[in-house]
Amino acid sequence: MNLVLDFGNTRIKAGFFKGSELLNTAVFDAQAELLSSPLITSEIKNCLIASVTKDHQTVFETLSTKFRTLLFTHNSRIPLKNSYKSALTLGSDRIAASVGAFSFFPNKNVLTIDAGTCLKYNFVNSRNEYLGGAISPGLQMRLKAMHHFTSALPLVEIDFSFDQLIGTNTQESLFSGALTAAACEADGMIDRYRKVYNELQVVFTGGDSDYLCKQVKNRFFTNQNILLYGLNSILNFNLEK
Repeated sequence: MNLVLDFGNTRIKAGFFKGSELLNTAVFDAQAELLSSPLITSEIKNCLIASVTKDHQTVFETLSTKFRTLLFTHNSRIPLKNSYKSALTLGSDRIAASVGAFSFFPNKNVLTIDAGTCLKYNFVNSRNEYLGGAISPGLQMRLKAMHHFTSALPLVEIDFSFDQLIGTNTQESLFSGALTAAACEADGMIDRYRKVYNELQVVFTGGDSDYLCKQVKNRFFTNQNILLYGLNSILNFNLEK
């Protein structure tokens, strides 16, 4: 069994695979919770850890004593050609999500939109080359920024049921500016990519993708575990090599 771990900005997400089949997922709030989980069993033979923080070291050292454990870095081999000009600063989550989308749609132009702390747009062309994309503030970040950088705007709790164009009070206006505008941004980015790349496949993933998927007009494929699939593909690719 393979275990893949994605250390995000707020939580640790785990995926348990047999070959290319996803058997189970779990989310942990802390390293101790992960390490004490009954899901970490002797059935696990291989593990890949990807992290956008520096909080993974203890887990890496502990799991390395239990089974083969690899750390995903900019030097790790991937089943794509990485044409990003600054590979050293490329987030593991961005490339892993693209590899995950590639595993579903090889030899196609694929735009992966990962809606998490940030909105991340990642593009792989039909020659299976990762070219890059764009990063913009995520939904929560937009609301927090408007509160933080002004003296009067309140910090509002996000409402994923909001779907109005016009905010009729301050709270709704903040929602329209952050949520509705983010959906318009995603639609606009998809339209621009489609003008350049034929037969574009759009893939949504990430914690806030459910909201965006309800709002965008463009066709898409959605899978909340795309990043985990990508990490597992990278793990298997390295084990085969």
